[in-house]
Amino acid sequence: MSTAAQPLTPEDPELSPWWLRTVLIVMVLGFAGLLTITSLAYRNAPPIPAQVVDAQGNRLFSGDDISEGQTVFLKYGLMDNGSIWGHGAYLGPDYSAEALHRIGEDTAAAIAQQQYRQPLSALTPGQRAAVRAETAVEMKTNRYDAASGTLRLTAPETAAYRQQISYWTDYFLHPERNGGLKAGLITDPTELQQFTAFVSWAAWASVANRPGENYSYTNNFPYDPDVGNIAVPGALLWSALSLIVLLAGIAVVLLMFGKFDYLGWISRGQHIHPHLLPGVASPGQRALVKFFVVVALLFLMQTLVGGAVAHYRADPGSFYGFQLETIFPSNLMRTWHLQTAIFWIATAYVAAALFLGRTLRNDEPRWFAPWVHLLFGAFVVVIGGSLLGEWLGISQMLGKWWFWLGNQGWEFLELGRIWQFLLVIGLLVWFAMLWLLVRSRTLANPESKPLVKMFLFAAVAIPVFYIPALFFGAKTNYTVVDTWRFWIIHLWVEGFFEFFATTVVALTFYQLGLTRRNVALRVIYLDGILYFLGGLIGTGHHWYFTGQTSVNMAMSAMVSVLEVVPLTLLTLDAWDFVHTTRGQCDICGKSLAIPHKWTFYFLIAVGVWNFVGAGIFGFLINLPIVSYYEVGTQLTPNHGHAAMMGVFGMLALALMVFTLRQTSSDERWAGMEKYVRVGFWGTNIGLAMMVVFSLFPSGVLQVWDVVQNGYWHARSLDFIGSPRSHLIEWMRLPGDLVFIIFGAIPLTIAAIKGWLGVRVPPPPVTDLDSTGGTAFDTLIGRS
Repeated sequence: MSTAAQPLTPEDPELSPWWLRTVLIVMVLGFAGLLTITSLAYRNAPPIPAQVVDAQGNRLFSGDDISEGQTVFLKYGLMDNGSIWGHGAYLGPDYSAEALHRIGEDTAAAIAQQQYRQPLSALTPGQRAAVRAETAVEMKTNRYDAASGTLRLTAPETAAYRQQISYWTDYFLHPERNGGLKAGLITDPTELQQFTAFVSWAAWASVANRPGENYSYTNNFPYDPDVGNIAVPGALLWSALSLIVLLAGIAVVLLMFGKFDYLGWISRGQHIHPHLLPGVASPGQRALVKFFVVVALLFLMQTLVGGAVAHYRADPGSFYGFQLETIFPSNLMRTWHLQTAIFWIATAYVAAALFLGRTLRNDEPRWFAPWVHLLFGAFVVVIGGSLLGEWLGISQMLGKWWFWLGNQGWEFLELGRIWQFLLVIGLLVWFAMLWLLVRSRTLANPESKPLVKMFLFAAVAIPVFYIPALFFGAKTNYTVVDTWRFWIIHLWVEGFFEFFATTVVALTFYQLGLTRRNVALRVIYLDGILYFLGGLIGTGHHWYFTGQTSVNMAMSAMVSVLEVVPLTLLTLDAWDFVHTTRGQCDICGKSLAIPHKWTFYFLIAVGVWNFVGAGIFGFLINLPIVSYYEVGTQLTPNHGHAAMMGVFGMLALALMVFTLRQTSSDERWAGMEKYVRVGFWGTNIGLAMMVVFSLFPSGVLQVWDVVQNGYWHARSLDFIGSPRSHLIEWMRLPGDLVFIIFGAIPLTIAAIKGWLGVRVPPPPVTDLDSTGGTAFDTLIGRS
């Protein structure tokens, strides 16, 4: 088959080695900073006391109770109901903030009784202010003795702690008041006591001053002035200084684009035509199409369970008269919503990488198709087994195996540990297949070797940088876990997946003949420099308030703003993308009839959503002073939906459409294109409606409530269950319906039709010459 070779010309010399050297320098410096912050997390994590005692020295609970309480939190999937220190789900409360505020209120009530012999509500404004001030002093005082490992609570704090157990016992009884958990989710008295110990420890760590400092272990998060938690000065300082870094970064890169007119995706002024001929596919490439059926079905499943999760916010008491939580509780639905998203996007990338790798060589090795089938089977087992395990785990049907086969409970990493091991093995096998496929001696065009090397480097990073998911267990200190967790969520997804996506798009353009090799390489190198410059140390912007010190806040705030810089550059390529889809050659003036129109449309959507979702909405919540009030509000899923679906999801759909078109004849594609067209507009319009009508306004109003009434209130049922909040949640429904009916369903139909089409034996095809001339002749209708 045609290989789309683009021979170098005298005007296309070898690139300077300093491009690659700069990428490596940036990565070394970035990882040095990131590893420094990670090591400090171990040293400065909030301590877990060996025992917690009252004022008389009587033990209230132990460090083992705290660790076991964290296990209860995970075993019952509560991180997909509420959150700790702002990280988790948004259906229930932030458990640490709720516990902190209730302990503060009970402590204030006890002090009022001690000093005035009256309830707090009966005091004069001046007396209440005095009680609040004393409460703040009492709670901010750190009475932890590191030498003995003992934390001593005052009498009012002890009384407040004891009242927590009954509160959380009642919380788990009523689905309509806890975001749709299964009724009576936790009833065992020991587990309730352990869970209370855990959230009480999290509350203590969020208010007690770090030794030698005047702010807490979580940098005074959550915002609750009644207990003395207000924003630290550093949050404002580093936010202001980071804006200077952002403006300087944008200025430098725009200067580079102004000086060098070759920094962009599309080669202007070059006589370049498409080279890959649709409908000509090898057995291995045809075998890869079934991966995209799984992609489409998982995508459809994600949209359906996502709609159920949204309904739990709008009406947690019933699902149109049916008690859905008895079978599919909200924490399971959100677990599936996250895991199916990760699986369908990753599966699309894995299959597309193998498909593109096959286009780099003339022949297909005999092992390729059988191993594609084997890899497919492995993916089906891991995906199906882990999703079923999460259901059984949350339903408490796996006993002590819940962590290994069921639901680990960590947001985004819920799948059981055994499934994680199998996933890593599967990804390593995938990389081995990719490497064997594109080894130097098998390349049809040796000039593509530098592109292939970057492609392989980006590919191997995917299994390697998922390995940190295995570095912690159910009882590891929460701060340490969240550190490694965001090595996956941010570094793996937003760092190396982003870089991998860049190499895939560059290689696709090169193979289609739409860009020259050096142009594609420059884009890869430049994006690598910019992504890693801000994205490695910038991972720490998730750790501002999870037990890290001010060192992380300073480093991460100053660097993470640079993540916005490459996203602003997407606007510079926007018109080139639109112009390319029109299929008009600047040199010969002939229509190119590019057969990948809808692939380009999805890639245009990637650029738009990258700028909006990751750039605008990501930057909105990135600054420490904003994040302090915002983290865990609806502005977080507003950014998450626009960036995750808008960028990684749209790219996965672009790769799916590219593969379907490449493996379909013109006749078959004519019957599929209408579904792809509707799916493109349905996904983009539906996503925009979700953001504009519900997620963004809901997030803005919630942050405003944080500022007015405290973080605990904005995350409580009093706010989430208010008529105004419910109205905004119901406004999410039209966007969801458009996304599902006109987006996910048509694309699923297209994928199934494409798979059914490749199952029909293809007619014999004469191999094309390596220049791709026959392919181009066919495309423009001349022979």
